[in-house]
Formats: sequence, structure tokens, C-alpha cells
Amino acid sequence: MKDFSYDIRVMTPEDYPEVYRLWQSIHGFGIRSIDDSKEGVERFLQRNPSTSMVAVYEGRIIGAILCGHDGRRGTFYHVCVQEEYRKRGIGKSMAVACMRALKEEKINKVTLVAFRRNSLGNQFWKGVGWTFRDDLNYYDFTLNEANITEFNK
Repeated sequence: MKDFSYDIRVMTPEDYPEVYRLWQSIHGFGIRSIDDSKEGVERFLQRNPSTSMVAVYEGRIIGAILCGHDGRRGTFYHVCVQEEYRKRGIGKSMAVACMRALKEEKINKVTLVAFRRNSLGNQFWKGVGWTFRDDLNYYDFTLNEANITEFNK
């Protein structure tokens, strides 16, 4: 792939089927039964219409980031690039586009959660200048037990 050119653009609800297929193709990727359903992602994109991004190559989505904010802090979810297209700057380009969109909405800080066992992801985020926080604990509480995470094999 000598002449490798891709585009980064805002994710739309119409992208869902292709983004979902991408998620399913990523080894170890966790997909939640409700939050990551078509309806769940559409709800997220309605609340955050300009901050999530996809990377497109030859008309196909090869990368995606769900990105939103609460009015104070931005968060990245489900950052992924199709395996054969990794290490070409796609993840960084999508992250920068998301951060620009957050800045336009007056958001000054962005966070993400990476599983400890995701060594590739952790290496990536540290390598592009993100700060690893070891001074806090992360907690969550499940409000809907039907929202089950299944990890791709």
C-alpha cells in the first residue's frame, strides 16, 4: 500500500452497521448488549452529534472512536482500527479530530479507559502523549443487568 490515503469524518447513525462489524472483527473487543446496540449508539450520537469519528479507506470504515462529553469532560469509547491498517497514524488522526471537536464545544480535558490487558492500546496512548493515572481508582455500578459485555475471541 504505497499510496495509502484515508479520510477522517464525523460518525453518523447510518455508519452503525459498518462500525459494529468493525467492532466484531477486533480480537478481545468488548461489546455491550444495550449500550452498543443500534439504538444505544444512535442515542449516544444524538447527544454528541459532532464528536465521534470514523476513518474511511476506499469507501470502507477501517477505524472508529465513540467520543462524547458531559459539558465538562470528554471521553473516548471503543477506539479501534482494523488490524491490517494499524500503525499508520489512523488512531492518532481520529483522536486528534475528536479532540478538536471537543475543543470547539469548550471541553478542556478528555479521558479514556483502557483495559490493563490491552497492551497494544496502552502502549499507543502512552506513546502519543496521554498521561497514565495511577493516583485514582475507577468505579462503576451496573444499573441494568441486561446490559452484558461480551468479548470477541
